[in-house]
Amino acid sequence: MQRRSLTTFLLLPALAAVCLPFAVHAQAFPERPIKLIVPYAPGGSADIAARLVTAEWAKALGGDMFIENRAGAGGNLGVDVVAKAPADGYTIGLQTVSLAINPALFARMPFDTRKDLAPIGMVASSQHVLVVNNGFPARNVAELIAKVKTSPGKYSYGSAGAGSTFHMAAELFKATAGVSILHVPYRGGGPALVDTIAGQVDMSFPVLSAALPQVEGGKLRALGVTGGKRSSLMPDVPTIAEAGLPNYLFETWFMAFAPAGTPPAVVEKLNAALNKAMATPAVRDRMVKEGFDPTPSTPAAARAKLEQEMPVWAKLVKERGITGE
Repeated sequence: MQRRSLTTFLLLPALAAVCLPFAVHAQAFPERPIKLIVPYAPGGSADIAARLVTAEWAKALGGDMFIENRAGAGGNLGVDVVAKAPADGYTIGLQTVSLAINPALFARMPFDTRKDLAPIGMVASSQHVLVVNNGFPARNVAELIAKVKTSPGKYSYGSAGAGSTFHMAAELFKATAGVSILHVPYRGGGPALVDTIAGQVDMSFPVLSAALPQVEGGKLRALGVTGGKRSSLMPDVPTIAEAGLPNYLFETWFMAFAPAGTPPAVVEKLNAALNKAMATPAVRDRMVKEGFDPTPSTPAAARAKLEQEMPVWAKLVKERGITGE
């Protein structure tokens, strides 16, 4: 016991020498502006979510933060930039549920989602909505399923591209309902909505906030939202589950993350500031008005969410034969 105590005593200075720089770094952090990389073009849901929290997040940290959009490869390009950045907390990212989906979609990934990233925390979730053009012969989800089953492959849906959340929401719907609907991928959600309105495709599963103006303007008909509860933005539109497909649930979530190896104290500081920002009434109100539900969490809870969903999407992707662009 004496020998063990002596060894521990002798090691204490060495341990302190290792830990002290990290503690000092965390106390001083941030000493310069933080870059928040959004792996999509400006105007998309991830970009909007990032811009809703960035100012208050920076304020809570006592520093500056700016957004850099690095679109490409279904979001993988921007995430890879973060994965390969110095692990000091000054380059971080914000990605959608594609963080859990893409490893199954792409045969080759430039990074290892589990090993190369350190989740900071959840930011928000957002629903999609099943919309049809005004000429489509169904007034609700149950009627749509019945109609599609009578003519497998006759009807089509538009998505924002192969592997997009539009695409995954629709494929989950098809798998749950046991129906065949032709996938027509577009380069972005905007063109998919335009062609849905025009009748070039029969339906789509856009993010709720993107579809809202078209639904309110009478250009599209909303049959059901994809989440577990009705949206305050469309209170009269039922969930798809309550409208005829009980086991269906799809939500896009948004997660902030840093490179693996970022000092835990820095990750915790980023997390605490993020949660503080989302707790401010102004930020919460703006998020809700844009169709987001704030979902603050710990870094551990964010990692658990990622680990929980990766095998779920891997199973769907394999069963449906889905590949990314």
